[in-house]
Amino acid sequence: MLERVRAIGVVGAGGAGFPTYRKLEARAETVIVNAAECEPLLHKDKEILRHNLDPVLSAAARVARQVGAERAIVAIKEKYEDLIDRIRVHGEQYGVEVHPLGDYYPAGDEFVTVYEVTGRVIPPGGLPLDVGCLVVNVETLLNIELDHPVTHKFLTVGGDVPQPVTVRAPIGAAYGDVLRTVGVDLDAVGHVLVGGVMMGSLMRSFDEVVTRMTGALLCFPEGHSLPRRYATDARARDLIGKSACDQCSFCTELCPRYLLGHPIEPHMAMRGLEFNMVGDALVLGSQFCCECNLCSLYACPEDLFPKDACADNKRTMRVKGLEHPSRGRTDVRPHSMQEYRHVPVASLIKKLGLSGFRNVGELVDVDWRLEQVRIPLQQHVGQPAVPAVREGDRVTVDQEIGAAPEGLGVPVHASMDGVVAHVGDHVVIRRNG
Repeated sequence: MLERVRAIGVVGAGGAGFPTYRKLEARAETVIVNAAECEPLLHKDKEILRHNLDPVLSAAARVARQVGAERAIVAIKEKYEDLIDRIRVHGEQYGVEVHPLGDYYPAGDEFVTVYEVTGRVIPPGGLPLDVGCLVVNVETLLNIELDHPVTHKFLTVGGDVPQPVTVRAPIGAAYGDVLRTVGVDLDAVGHVLVGGVMMGSLMRSFDEVVTRMTGALLCFPEGHSLPRRYATDARARDLIGKSACDQCSFCTELCPRYLLGHPIEPHMAMRGLEFNMVGDALVLGSQFCCECNLCSLYACPEDLFPKDACADNKRTMRVKGLEHPSRGRTDVRPHSMQEYRHVPVASLIKKLGLSGFRNVGELVDVDWRLEQVRIPLQQHVGQPAVPAVREGDRVTVDQEIGAAPEGLGVPVHASMDGVVAHVGDHVVIRRNG
């Protein structure tokens, strides 16, 4: 199973991109299927389950057997009552259970999901395996069960668009081509957030391409405040933080990792902008930040950037080789108010100015008639794939165009028939050569 999962190029499809074959080498007590998808406006995981429930459940059972787990549990928002009922019925034949989650952010963070499902707290800086759990995304499981080279990616197109939808797009397709194909007028698009409104990134060009980790293309009109915040440069963020942070600590009091008992205090990272606190244990806790952005985009009454302060600290600490003394501690306990400080997604949508967008994303079939794809050889954690084709080669869909590297990594495959027009860090395939 491990060899096959690597050969077809399965990686974490929830955004991390960690090669799945390496993950399945572990031993675990519980496999958790992460179907929470707590980012506002995203619908791909829910739609995958609606249309492919039995394959996902079958894969969950196979993965549980592979890692020696006693239980496999689907964690999904409680608002999807129809899906929960179907999972309960269909899950019986596979030995897979279901656990309803509250409709709050970030219920899909694996530390939060593990705690909600099992009551166990992953140690600071640790992994789900440290408490006997293996967390796998819905789409990752579907790719395992299909047993087919990973050449397409499910993603939601939403926001300021005529009709929000979820599609299965060819890997290497330009964002502009994807948006045009589903009826979006590019001239009417002001900005695009790739991946999500909370943890995504601002698109730089419509020529950027879909990878195995792309989860959404969310369009915004010119002047919307959310893309403007993502566009704020680091120097401006720091200057604003130095001048305006009043140390109210709301960012800390609503931090999901702090509420799980981890020694992270975003307001101290903000204080560190004003004072040289590198090495101070209160600032070292920044390394446990999951970068969910709740502190910056929801908690802060001044609309400052504590998430970025934490992220900057993390990079500095890695360079300096600094670690918090609590890393790996197993005696952490959740905050007494943890369950009462969940941020409802509805409140988040209102705060972020998303109420005017339709929060739907039905899976639709699309006739992809692309002239070319530009497939990155690096679409995963680890080493990039090694080119396995040359310019001028004719290739067919599913053909390996990048071989698995030595060490951690997976191969990549052609997502359309055509002729190789360029080989570099991307392989460009054109339909007519």
